[in-house]
Amino acid sequence: MTTPPPGENPIDTLRSEDTLIFQRFHKEPSGLRQICASLIFGVLAVGPLPAQPDANAEILQKIDASVHAREEGLLGYTVNERYRVFRNHDESHPVAEMMVRTTYQKDVGKKFSIVSGSGSELMRRVLETILDNERRLTQPANRASAVIASANYEMSVQGSAVIDGRNCIAVALKPRRASEYVMNGTVWVDAEDGSIVQVEGITARSPSVFSGASQVFRQYTMIDGFPAATHARAVSNSWLVGQTVITIDYTDYAMQLRASK
Repeated sequence: MTTPPPGENPIDTLRSEDTLIFQRFHKEPSGLRQICASLIFGVLAVGPLPAQPDANAEILQKIDASVHAREEGLLGYTVNERYRVFRNHDESHPVAEMMVRTTYQKDVGKKFSIVSGSGSELMRRVLETILDNERRLTQPANRASAVIASANYEMSVQGSAVIDGRNCIAVALKPRRASEYVMNGTVWVDAEDGSIVQVEGITARSPSVFSGASQVFRQYTMIDGFPAATHARAVSNSWLVGQTVITIDYTDYAMQLRASK
């Protein structure tokens, strides 16, 4: 992970994407419920931006154009996702792992096929809950309420950084409302085209007094002209159940693009 420049306010470790609801697993540790929603943050693209002061206008227009191009040009994709769960500050030995084949279609959302799983049955149920929530939130009718978009955030340009050799602009994210599904943080976008490069933050509100806010982080790369996630990390700390870390690594993308006119 690339360290933002001094003064940028990064989170100790990020991780996101997850604090999703455990409607079906409400008896499970609240710290695990917290991690489920954060992971969704990074999967979805930054949305249209409202009018901003002149200092922000150029880069925000680029972000807007990049998002529009992705929405119009990317019809779908498939990707392999490797999920790993770590507990109690031990990130050498995952307590659970899962390999998932993900298929995304613009007009449908995401579908998941679990290829393999090992380790703690409880933790694998947690991962399955993350998949269920992401499937629901990526459906066309729900995407707008889950993305990092102007409807959910105030955005302002903060400075610049070099991430993975790319010149980037840092844009601060401030939630317009307290929710388990938004975060205070920063998104880094490519200075030339406004495409998302990295996002990190901390959830704006904990779903339980027993769990701390979830730290989230996601990195992207350009594949066939569009940003695609390569790594995600979500961290939740609770005095009741300790620390839980979930990581996701994305490989072997196959993009389905709209035919050029």
